[in-house]
Amino acid sequence: MSVRRGGRGVLVRRRRGRGRRQRKGDGQIAVLGAGAVGVALVVAVVQWLLAHWWVLALLGGLVVLGGGLWWQQRVRRLRWEAVRAQGLRYQLPQLDALHHAQFEHAVRELMARDGCRDAERTGGRGDQGADVIATDPSGRRWVIQCKHRRDGLAGSAIGTPDLQRLNGTARPVHGADVVVMLTNGRFTRDALAFGPAQRIHLVDRHLLARWAAGAWPLWELLPHVPPPRRARP
Repeated sequence: MSVRRGGRGVLVRRRRGRGRRQRKGDGQIAVLGAGAVGVALVVAVVQWLLAHWWVLALLGGLVVLGGGLWWQQRVRRLRWEAVRAQGLRYQLPQLDALHHAQFEHAVRELMARDGCRDAERTGGRGDQGADVIATDPSGRRWVIQCKHRRDGLAGSAIGTPDLQRLNGTARPVHGADVVVMLTNGRFTRDALAFGPAQRIHLVDRHLLARWAAGAWPLWELLPHVPPPRRARP
């Protein structure tokens, strides 16, 4: 009996060994098959691309364009960081103490600080609603009307009539891409609803404080600013 049991054990071990070798061989065949399919697929793709060379040219152009846009944005950001490091800053008490004409000049200086080389104070008699006009580095034309309140938040709030007058001239007369009503005070509830509905950006005392402190250019702080018209070199 012991001899037979030992023979059966040897037979079982041999069968198990053959099964393992067979599974291993099957696995190697599967790997080789997958590799062959992968190589065939790569060869087919290469042949197709060689036959359709314009696809490669198009992809190359897109890569170059994307890289150029990324680099342009990076250069812009570095320039702004340099401007911010040594740029002009105002605190709210300083702005509150200004005459309304000086307040307009301060807004012009802040736009120039942020890279608007042609920023101009145009306020005064016959300004037709534009106290500051500037073109930002992305080619957008800004028309800003300034409302100075010596008492800040305690002063009278800016209402819809002022916004309606600005809305009537900013785009038709001055060709604005971005229309801004800016104050060191506050807006009425109706004005807060009317402004965005007419695509007028409202800069109140709190937003003015953030901008004047030099943390970011105004177009980085406002929502829904139109896309760049063109990029300056």
